[in-house]
Amino acid sequence: MFHSKISGLGFYVPSNVVTNDDLSKVMDTNDAWIQERTGIQERRHIIKGEDTTTSMGVKAAEIAIERSGVAKEAIDFVVFATLSPDYYFPGPGVLVQRDLGLRTVGALDVRNQCSGFIYALSVADQYIKTGMYKNILVIGSEVHSTGLDMTTRGRGVSVIFGDGAGAAVLSQETDLTKGILSTHLHSEGVHAEELVLKAPGMGGRWVTDILDDNNPEDESYYPYMNGQFVFKNAVVRFSEVINEGLRANNLTVSDIDMLIPHQANLRISQYIQQKFGLSDDQVHNNVQKYGNTTAASVPIALTEAWELGKIKEGDTVVLAAFGSGFTWASAIIKW
Repeated sequence: MFHSKISGLGFYVPSNVVTNDDLSKVMDTNDAWIQERTGIQERRHIIKGEDTTTSMGVKAAEIAIERSGVAKEAIDFVVFATLSPDYYFPGPGVLVQRDLGLRTVGALDVRNQCSGFIYALSVADQYIKTGMYKNILVIGSEVHSTGLDMTTRGRGVSVIFGDGAGAAVLSQETDLTKGILSTHLHSEGVHAEELVLKAPGMGGRWVTDILDDNNPEDESYYPYMNGQFVFKNAVVRFSEVINEGLRANNLTVSDIDMLIPHQANLRISQYIQQKFGLSDDQVHNNVQKYGNTTAASVPIALTEAWELGKIKEGDTVVLAAFGSGFTWASAIIKW
């Protein structure tokens, strides 16, 4: 039996900064309105032709692999979390395998939206624990900007999301006091339609339906979110899954050295921080700079916290996420 440790981290965000004031030029909104509700000040949007979900994942992965000290030839498997693949099929996992020049290793795509990276981390952890693989590349990457309704009609959703990618290399660890101690995954599909993008989809409106109707008022291919309902569920599930992870490892809140919450909304993170009585030094938030990057948000924030020296050897790090599905998850890591 082995544990898996994070041996390398990396993230990449596009150079194109989009501020709240920039958005106010294309929709009826303003900086004060956005910050009051989300805490977001700016986000990154790709420049078409320069970045894709796959290319950003590759750039983040190259950094993570270099920092891990693991040769590309030693990567055994790829797990790629995203809701915004370059193509409807194939998924970006195989494109990363190609673009990084990896061996013909397996590549798995995970579609769990905001909790996708933790789900992907959990999958990779199981493979390493059983001894099947020794080094696994885990990526979370998203391009939201090209699929948002950038008008006043879509402002409730479009001001929230940004583009970016984060990556981690998981490696085999023989010291069972270190690495990923446990992961905890949940879903509640009864609320699936409260945060959803319905089209194109084989079960309802496919591309041919959209083209045939040619209806400029059709909003089915833009994201829909019942914001208040999502917020209320998020703060409950965040708390539950963090406590579940602590109990599973005989830990208490006082043992948390760093909490990395999914960067959905600064108000959610602040609520959780206050509920658990954590200091600003114990929680890392960067939604103010990058917006909600869905599956990329946890690895971007985790990498940034590590780069800033906020995570040190021996620290207990908690990852937690909640999002569309509804799905939610946590991971307890001994650094």
